[in-house]
Amino acid sequence: MNTTSTPKKFDLLAFVIGMFLLLAGITHFANPDFFNDIVPPWLPPSEAFWTYISGVAEIIVGVMLLRPATRRRGAYAAAGLFIAVYPANLYMAWDWRDHPASDQLISYGRLPFQFLFIWLALRIAQRKDS
Repeated sequence: MNTTSTPKKFDLLAFVIGMFLLLAGITHFANPDFFNDIVPPWLPPSEAFWTYISGVAEIIVGVMLLRPATRRRGAYAAAGLFIAVYPANLYMAWDWRDHPASDQLISYGRLPFQFLFIWLALRIAQRKDS
């Protein structure tokens, strides 16, 4: 019985989503005002709290996706994270209803992409080599 583990192969999709989440998480700290504005204001305790906690979560999950040893758990965590932030995307689409048409297109265009990201994260998690 071979007890040595073989290194898992490079996963381009996990790398792309992992880097996306890592950079998005860092952006929560570099430009918190943008994210504060899309947090539904009825969520306690504050918009800033949710901006920073989601930024930390995105950084952690991004790193998990980049590491083969944690990739499967990171992919499931990414799917959960994409579900968890969906209310902010819905709120942004509603809140931007008076913005220019180009902003509205962006805000509404983001909504279906969340489902794509959830599906891709679950595909990564369900791969045999993850």
